[in-house]
Amino acid sequence: MSESHGGAKLRATAALVVDAVISSGRSLDKALNDHESRVAERDRSLLRMMCYGVLRYHWHLQAWIDALLKQPLKARDSIVNALLALGLYQLSDTRIPDHAVVSETVEATRHLRRPKLAPLVNAILRRFLRDRLSEQEPSNNEAIFDHPQWLIDAFKTDWPEDWQALIAANNERAPMWLRVNPLHGTAEDYQARLRDDGMNSELLAAAPQAIRLAEPQAVDRLPGFFEGLVSVQDAGAQLAAPWLLGDLRGRILDACAAPGGKSGHLLELGGDRIDLTCIDNDAARLAGVSENLERLGFNATKLVADASKPEEWWDKALFDGILLDVPCSATGVIRRHPDIKHLRRPADLRAFSASQFEMLTAAWPMLAAGGRLLYVTCSVLAVENEEVVTRFLSENDDAQEIDVLHNNNIRDLMRDKACGRQVLPGTAGLDGFYFACLGKVS
Repeated sequence: MSESHGGAKLRATAALVVDAVISSGRSLDKALNDHESRVAERDRSLLRMMCYGVLRYHWHLQAWIDALLKQPLKARDSIVNALLALGLYQLSDTRIPDHAVVSETVEATRHLRRPKLAPLVNAILRRFLRDRLSEQEPSNNEAIFDHPQWLIDAFKTDWPEDWQALIAANNERAPMWLRVNPLHGTAEDYQARLRDDGMNSELLAAAPQAIRLAEPQAVDRLPGFFEGLVSVQDAGAQLAAPWLLGDLRGRILDACAAPGGKSGHLLELGGDRIDLTCIDNDAARLAGVSENLERLGFNATKLVADASKPEEWWDKALFDGILLDVPCSATGVIRRHPDIKHLRRPADLRAFSASQFEMLTAAWPMLAAGGRLLYVTCSVLAVENEEVVTRFLSENDDAQEIDVLHNNNIRDLMRDKACGRQVLPGTAGLDGFYFACLGKVS
């Protein structure tokens, strides 16, 4: 990628964002929100590219830094370590000219109030180029795979035949998928409009509303986006709404609804035959659901509510269908959120599993007999997926797994588990999702 603007201030800002994630445990989205106003709007896509790249390849970059430094930087200078990683990333993975990378990265030390370390940054970057370190393979496991060791081990345990492909997919840039609103035409119709505007794309049989763009685009370039003709949503996530709905009618609950992608999809498919209630325990995120539905021209009941505590909000009227997209480790969407590799800890998995079981148990009494519940995570780990569902089925005699698929084309995308089915990240360009459809028997 060539640099159109940028400069020292851009690199200093990127270092602040990366350091906030690695040293302070901030999410990448929040860190960008905190700092991106420091750079011109025209430079923000380059800022994001740099931050995503450094976090994606952190362990590889850190191995180079460790090899180049005679002694580690002091803890108070972690921001300079982030700046070095940023410089090495640019030299090894972008088309920004080497001289611009070195000069602007060195100058960034002054913006970060570390001018005394400018000679060190200069020397490290120049030595990297001179010694051609980018051509040398890393020697430790974390640097080879650019994942923390505990997560590598977890993938090996759950996916002994697929863990390396899974990790490789995590380290790729995610494609941009669209969901075409069927009330305004078919995916083929919209694909033709994109082609007329010079944008290439491809379709997916398993998700008939899905279009994968050859190159990501700003939403204001998408024909009819603001009129509700199309939404941005991964094709894996697009499997949920049709799977739950089928021929269901009546009251539908979208628990943990934010940011509203699946809510909109439910209404696109269900129309007047469903009465949708969307809940989320975060008022700000629920406002995002409202904005999404308003853009699409839909209405739904929206409640700030905790799915695990229905006694605080539920009116005792049963639901005919429940979409339970539970909070999880998000290990299936690491390619979209590389900060997950830095923020998650092994202990988080059991905590997520406990809360997921609690939410599933709390949601079940709200489901009418003959209704169905779709349990969804964007995790690839058994402790959050089939282990939760298997335990639930063993403790609830009125629950059974529904094996019928709404679209047999998705069989080629999914792996059968003890309970439910898993899409691994990278399969046909999809993110990683787990689905288990449960029916309530009398």
